This record gives sequence, C-alpha cells and structure tokens, in this order.
Amino acid sequence: MTDVLPQPDCSLQAVCEPLERCCLDQLEEPGSKRPPNTGARLWGRVRSKLLRQKLDPQTVETKNWHTDVIEMNGIKVEFSMKFTSRDMSLKRTPSKKQTGVFGVKISVVTKRERSKVPYIVRQCVEEVEKRGIEEVGIYRISGVATDIQALKAVFDANNKDILLMLSDMDINAIAGTLKLYFRELPEPLLTDRLYPAFMEGIALSDPAAKENCMMHLLRSLPDPNLITFLFLLEHLKRVAEKEPINKMSLHNLATVFGPTLLRPSEMESKAHLTSAADIWSHDVMAQVQVLLYYLQHPPISFAELKRNTLYFSTDV
Repeated sequence: MTDVLPQPDCSLQAVCEPLERCCLDQLEEPGSKRPPNTGARLWGRVRSKLLRQKLDPQTVETKNWHTDVIEMNGIKVEFSMKFTSRDMSLKRTPSKKQTGVFGVKISVVTKRERSKVPYIVRQCVEEVEKRGIEEVGIYRISGVATDIQALKAVFDANNKDILLMLSDMDINAIAGTLKLYFRELPEPLLTDRLYPAFMEGIALSDPAAKENCMMHLLRSLPDPNLITFLFLLEHLKRVAEKEPINKMSLHNLATVFGPTLLRPSEMESKAHLTSAADIWSHDVMAQVQVLLYYLQHPPISFAELKRNTLYFSTDV
C-alpha cells in the first residue's frame, strides 16, 4: 500500500513520479508471478484517477481529504488528496520571532548575519550545485516534508550541525527548503510594491522599452532583495545548463520559482480572485514570464545596475 499525501506546493507530477517509480520498479521484480505490465497498468489507473479528481469541481470546492483505493492483481494503492487554493498554499505569514530566518524580512536576516545573501540561501545553493545539479527534476520533485521541516528548524536555530545535516540530507529536501524559505518571506523577494509594475513591464511589446523597464525595476529593489535575486538567478542558469541530464530547462525553473518570487499582495489577490479558475490562472503565466525574462537575459551585474541608476527616472 502506498500513501500519497501531497504537500501544499506539490504539483500533480511531483506526487505521481514517486508512485510511478513504485509501480514500475518494485511491482515487477524478476520472478514475479503477476501478469506482465501490472505496474504500468496500475500506474495508468492511478494517474487517471488523480487527474479526474483534480478536475472535479466537487473536489475543488471541498475542504476535506478524499481517500481512494485502486487494486490490481493483489496490489493495493491507497491515496488521499485535498484541494488547497493557491492563495492559501502560498500565503505568507510573518514570523513573530525575529531570531530565525523563516518568515523574517530578508533585510533583517542579512543585517544580523552581516552578509549580502542570507546564509540559508548560500548553503542550499552550494549543496545543490555540489551534488544535485544533475539530479533529474531538481527543484520540481518535492522532498520529504519531514526532512524539509527538520532543515527549517536547524536553520532557524542556527544549529552548529547545519553543514553536517546538509551533507547527509536528500538533495530534494534541500531544494525544497530553499523554495520554502522564499515562499515564507513576509513579502515576495521582488516585493509587493513593485508587483503591478512587473506585470506591466513584462507585457510591453517594444523590446527596448521592455528592457529599460525591467532593468529599472531591478534597480528599484532594496539591495538585499536585489543581490539575493541576482545570486539565485545565476544559480538557476547553472542548473539549466545541465538540462540534458536534469531535464530542468529555464522555462521549467521559471515555472517553479516564478509564483514564489513574485506574486500579488493578499489585498490585491482578494480584489481580483473571484473563482476557482482565477485561483489557478490569475497572473501565474506573467509571473513565470517575468522570471524567464531575467533567466534568458545576459548576466546582470549589481554594480552595473547601480551605476546606471542616475541615468533613469526614479518613477516606476
């Protein structure tokens, strides 16, 4: 029996992939008396069921867990799923304690650490580049939730065993911890204030006007946000260089990180989101396109951006 309990940021693909491996690798061992292709057929039924549940309006509207069981040739797969609206799954709750790093303003963390980029970001990126950059589906496949919570607690406590724990932890949990850090910032890395301008800038059709606008918006970010964003940007580009191995293109990475780094404030969300369809579609494509624009852009230098500040209007 396999329990599938998706986390709030899990995609259907992230839920299905470990289940598929279970069906195809473990259920069809050599010497098995089960009919051929049992794993593949069972996986097909489970995937079809999950897709139907995801698209079922009643599933979307209910707040309860829905449990289902599928059996085939003596193999039973039991899974539970529940719809969580996007505005709730990405809701940011500022930390009441300012001693940790999760839920704490990035400016507070960098000032306390006397660093330009938060320690948690630097360490997670270093570990991913050391042993996870060729991992298939890195940043797309979710890590184990308990591992991610354990890493979160260690970083919040500034435990001396952080580096040892990182070296022993599953790389998808480390990638998940990095995503969780950005998701739990009190406001997105690219800020609530600039969100409408980013949405307008990415929609510009004239390439020169778009370039001027998008670079000006970066210059308008607080320095800790900008430096951290540029640091993450270069990391994601290096990950995408390994696309033939890890299957993570720039577009895939933009899809994973875009809605986390850039999203409307809660007030703006409440004003615009009126239906279940809006919850999933509102501005998401634009958020992805904003990050993709910067990922596809030639290297962006913090010093060069700041040097050009005087040559542009301060109006956003």
